[in-house]
Amino acid sequence: MFLVPISLAYRKACVVGQGRLAAIYAAGQTSYLGFMDSDLTHRDAKSLLEWQIELGATEAICEAPINRFELEARPAKRSVPQTAENSERADAKSTVPTHAQDPVLVARSAAAAAQNLNSLQAAMAAFDLCDLKRGARQLVFADGIPDARVMIIGEAPGRDEDIQGRPFVGRAGQLLDKMLAAIGLDRAADTAANGVYITNVLPWRPPQNRDPEPGEIAMLLPFLQRHVALVQPEILVLMGNISCQAVLGRKGITRLRGEWAQGFDLPVMPMFHPAYLLRNPQAKRDAWADLLAIQARLNTATG
Repeated sequence: MFLVPISLAYRKACVVGQGRLAAIYAAGQTSYLGFMDSDLTHRDAKSLLEWQIELGATEAICEAPINRFELEARPAKRSVPQTAENSERADAKSTVPTHAQDPVLVARSAAAAAQNLNSLQAAMAAFDLCDLKRGARQLVFADGIPDARVMIIGEAPGRDEDIQGRPFVGRAGQLLDKMLAAIGLDRAADTAANGVYITNVLPWRPPQNRDPEPGEIAMLLPFLQRHVALVQPEILVLMGNISCQAVLGRKGITRLRGEWAQGFDLPVMPMFHPAYLLRNPQAKRDAWADLLAIQARLNTATG
């Protein structure tokens, strides 16, 4: 809704009682009020502005209408004279690859060039097209055993993760460690058989711990895909809705959890995020069932 400027007609209609608009203006009888332009006090103006806001006005417009078609018909700005310097600049711009402005393509190219986890981490640290990087303290890459059978994918770093540079180190991370220990897994295990490898969809903390936006997920997804390809786990565990959205292209963790799916050409088990379990302890029973399903799958593969 548009915010109408405080014109003379509106000023004359500003009144009555507590400075609220009367129906007089709507009835077209403003000429009988006799108020002069100078009679509008700052309180009246404030009351009128508050009245428009109460009606839902969100945008200001000018008193006089603007013909947008006429603006489009106006001649373009005077072109800059062509000089040798301008010509060189134009040529330089034309040599920039088109995909250089597409963060998804840039990420895809950088991820594909990474031949190991160290080079992938360096490529992610050098990726400057995600605004989250500017507000985060540091890149949160991964934790655990790189050649583990189980790879856990969380959503995004929180405050503690942003400070320490490791995923799942806050209260949710402590709960995750207890959950894993219950089925004989440990991120600090000495052997890959009992170890886990942990990362997130996003390597940088979103401001105020908000949910990642679809554009952010899309531009960082090539790095996640390459990450999984380099680790080569037997099982992927997706913690929360954002992880399911990134890997499976679906959301609705309540419906997805507990059922094996396929993502990145690997068996995938969606689970409630530990942070959700902290807020909803009654869901721990479902999480325990999912952990037992993971344990059974690992035992079957071993046997």
